[in-house]
Amino acid sequence: MIKYCFGIDVGGTTVKCGLLSVEGELLESWEIPTRMEENGSHILPDVAETILQKIAQKNLDKAEIAGVGIGIPGPVNDAGEVPVAVNLHWGYVNVVKELGELTGLMVKAGNDANVAALGELWQGGGAGYQDMIMVTLGTGVGGGIILGGKIVAGAHGAGGEIGHAHVSDTITEACNCGNHGCLEQVASATGIANLARQILDSCDEPSLMRGHKFVSAKTVFDAVKEGDALAIRVAEEFGDCLGKALAVFAVVVDPQIIVIGGGVSKAGPVLLDYIVEPFKKNTFSACRNTEFALAKLGNDAGIYGAAKMVL
Repeated sequence: MIKYCFGIDVGGTTVKCGLLSVEGELLESWEIPTRMEENGSHILPDVAETILQKIAQKNLDKAEIAGVGIGIPGPVNDAGEVPVAVNLHWGYVNVVKELGELTGLMVKAGNDANVAALGELWQGGGAGYQDMIMVTLGTGVGGGIILGGKIVAGAHGAGGEIGHAHVSDTITEACNCGNHGCLEQVASATGIANLARQILDSCDEPSLMRGHKFVSAKTVFDAVKEGDALAIRVAEEFGDCLGKALAVFAVVVDPQIIVIGGGVSKAGPVLLDYIVEPFKKNTFSACRNTEFALAKLGNDAGIYGAAKMVL
C-alpha cells in the first residue's frame, strides 16, 4: 500500500527536501547544501543519498513509496529532461533517468515555479480549485499555470514564465533574460525598490521611505500601511502594471483563481488592494470575477508540489 512520497526543491544555495504522506501531510522536512562544483554534477547524487538515508533512518519499505518529485530552477520537458539550468551550472541533464537509477524509485521532474504552483493548488492558497495562475514576486517574478489540476509546461518547458512578458517600452536596462521591459523589472522586489528610488529622487516630498538607507519592497509596503503618499504612488504603479499583465494572462487561460506568492506577498492583503482593481478594469468581462488569494505554503510550496507530481 502506497503511504509516502518525497518532494525535492532544488535551489541555488540549498536543496529543500520533504517526506510527505499521500494525503498531503508534511511529515518531515530538511535541507542539504546545493553543491555547484564540477558543473553541479554532485547535486542529484546528493539528493539520492539523502533520500536513501531517510528511507533507512525511518525503516521505510520502498514498496510503500510512490516516488520522488523534484523541482528544478530551469526549463524541464515532459520526459524530465533539462536542456540547461544556468543557476545550477548544468547543461543537458536527464533528471528523471539519473535520479531514478540512483534511488530505485519512480521520479517526476518539473520547473520549480510550476511545481510550487502545484503545491499551492494542492495544499495552499489555491486549494479547492483546478484552474490557477500562480505569481511569485521575489528577487525576480516567477509563475506557474495549472489547468485541470495539471501543470502547463509548454513545448519548451517555458509555460508560466510570466515574469518575462513584455510590459514596458521605456525601460532601457536589460532584464536578466537579456530582453528589455519585462514584468520582472517592474513587479519583482527588485523592481519595486528601483521604482521607489526613482520616485524619491524625482521630488522632495516627505516620505517614511526616506529614513531608510536601503529601500526595499518591504520598506514600501510598510510605509503604505502608514498612509505614506509616495509609497502609495509606488504601490499604485506596481499594481497597475501587474494587474494589467494578469488581465492579459487571464484572457488566455481563464483561471478560477490567481495566487500571489513570493517574498513580496508577505506584505499581506494590502498587496492585493493595488493589483485587483487594475485587473478588473482591464480584463475581459468573463474573467472579471476571477478570485485572488495570497500563497500560504511559503518556502515549502515546492516540496508539496514536487510530491504531488508523483501522486
